[in-house]
Amino acid sequence: MDDLRDLYQEAILDHNKRPRNFHPLEGANRTVEGFNPLCGDRLTVHLRVDDGVVSDASFEGTGCAISKASASMMTESVKGQRVEAVERLADAFHRMVTTPPGAVPETGTLGKLAAFSGVREFPVRVKCATLAWHALRAALATTGAKVTTE
Repeated sequence: MDDLRDLYQEAILDHNKRPRNFHPLEGANRTVEGFNPLCGDRLTVHLRVDDGVVSDASFEGTGCAISKASASMMTESVKGQRVEAVERLADAFHRMVTTPPGAVPETGTLGKLAAFSGVREFPVRVKCATLAWHALRAALATTGAKVTTE
């Protein structure tokens, strides 16, 4: 279990130091700003949605290691996915990070995103991990919105 936890921590640190898709997105047709007032994280999620598929995704902003790594891994996970699949992934991620400590979180469909399963043990950090996902959900529904974790 400790080896798995170390591997997860390594993935989060890597995505924080070298975030993937960290740039404005040329041709984005969905953009949403997200803010976590608890710790000051601010992220903007950009999507290009074509014919029901998230054809491209990126983000920019500032935040803690968890929020930045979560946004980085999220953008990698949603590219090329149908909107319905992205919504199911967002639901599964949210269920995982809000599973009560002591219970076993469901991680089967999350792949690398399971790295965030330990966040549930620190309720204040759950908002950091879910900030980009709140913005993603809003971006799937509309554009130009602003969301917060409150």
